[in-house]
Amino acid sequence: MLLEWQTMGDVDAVLDAVGPRLRDLRRDRGGTLGQLADATGISVSTLSRLESGQRRPTLELLLLIARAHQVPLDELIGAPKTSDPRVRPQAIQRHGRTYLPLTRRPGGMQAYKIILPPGHPELEPERQVHEGYEWLYVLSGRVRLVLGERDLTLAPGEAAEFETHVPHWFGNAGSSPAEVLSLFGPQGERLHVRAKPAE
Repeated sequence: MLLEWQTMGDVDAVLDAVGPRLRDLRRDRGGTLGQLADATGISVSTLSRLESGQRRPTLELLLLIARAHQVPLDELIGAPKTSDPRVRPQAIQRHGRTYLPLTRRPGGMQAYKIILPPGHPELEPERQVHEGYEWLYVLSGRVRLVLGERDLTLAPGEAAEFETHVPHWFGNAGSSPAEVLSLFGPQGERLHVRAKPAE
């Protein structure tokens, strides 16, 4: 992103405005310095000095604070708004799957388009357990979802949502690639769509 400030004076002005912006953001959310310190691992004294302008913010500190408040880094430094709202995802490859992030905001609800390679039905799926809540929507292909003792097959247009502390796994149930939309968020961030068992 091309920033609008160009001179060292402009940079100083931007950095000087960060402290009050951090203080206002924390107060608007009803948080204390102690609570923010617990969430970020930054000491209360450092947070206080950042908010009062007695300490210059570093990228590392701002990233921790942005994650704790679940806001983009741009919001903390007052970067100019971009006029292009499009998300340009960078593909991530993991275990043969392609993940395309569809959100830019750190923390909170995250959205992905996932391309699943053709399945291996003879393999026993390795179920995972972790905190959070997940919602899946099948765009194309057939997707097998193993959730606890249930074994479901989802077709295009079908959706499922589940708590991820239940042992779960999902993968391609067909011989050609399958595509799904996945929304994942911390516990409590839920949608209200339920899957029906495959007949």
